[in-house]
Amino acid sequence: MNGLIFVLNKYVMKAKRNIIKIDEQLCNGCGICVEGCHEGALQLIDGKARIVSELYCDGLGACIGDCPVGAITIEEREAEAYDEAAVMECLIPKGEATIIAHLKHLKDHGEMIYLRQGVEYLEQHGADTDVDSVRTAVHGAKAPLPCGCPGSMERSFKAPMAPVAAGISMAESSCDGGKMRSQLTHWPVQLHLLNPQAGFFRGADVVLAADCTAYAYADFHNRFIRNHTLAIACPKLDSNKESYVEKIVDMIDTAQINTLTVVIMEVPCCGGLLQLARMAVEKATRKVPVKKVVIGVEGDVVEESWM
Repeated sequence: MNGLIFVLNKYVMKAKRNIIKIDEQLCNGCGICVEGCHEGALQLIDGKARIVSELYCDGLGACIGDCPVGAITIEEREAEAYDEAAVMECLIPKGEATIIAHLKHLKDHGEMIYLRQGVEYLEQHGADTDVDSVRTAVHGAKAPLPCGCPGSMERSFKAPMAPVAAGISMAESSCDGGKMRSQLTHWPVQLHLLNPQAGFFRGADVVLAADCTAYAYADFHNRFIRNHTLAIACPKLDSNKESYVEKIVDMIDTAQINTLTVVIMEVPCCGGLLQLARMAVEKATRKVPVKKVVIGVEGDVVEESWM
């Protein structure tokens, strides 16, 4: 996830992530942004709004719209990682209304991982809080997703990172007693079900793969999923493919993905997925490197090139 925090003993290493920036020349000290920052990252100091803790700034920029003079922007720089547990610890004493506003803020920006962390912290430490009431206010129901489909619930997890010893192939290093390990790091993977602003897309190397490629290419997990974020689609059978273009644009511009690799089969209909990716890249304001990989029907890589 963009902005991971690494804790060694008592030292915190900073990493690049999105965080707000305040132009003190423009700031008039009105304090509206401070009131709007439920996370508690901002305070008025010497008549100017200032970040008092990077741990509390989620970098989503809710305070930008509150600023009447346009003094707040978002920049990418080294900063301490956002800490949802620390935020919730400060919010619980403020009451349910503030907690709900914060959790809705995370949901509206697609930060489902932080949202789950916040609810889990609330369940463990919010003894005086009606967690069911909060959950219902945030989601509209107790179900985590408005679609009501638990199988589509967004999840993020770590793939096994087995070290590769000298003389051992990547595929062999991913085996455990002869059993291949999955390299998948999130769920869902189907592009229609994916939120392009999900945390696991932030700054990621993304693989957009045609459905059939994983069946044709034997070592798909190690070759294409390892250290990548996966999205799958079928350019021939899927409906509403126009929405795919908007989702890819959102990945590029909002999630600020690092690279995009499009893996397709050599059959003619599969070229439609590459065309959708091209349309998205042309429409996006950011530019990202795009790789084209073509898998043969016999399971070999017949073409691989940067576009």
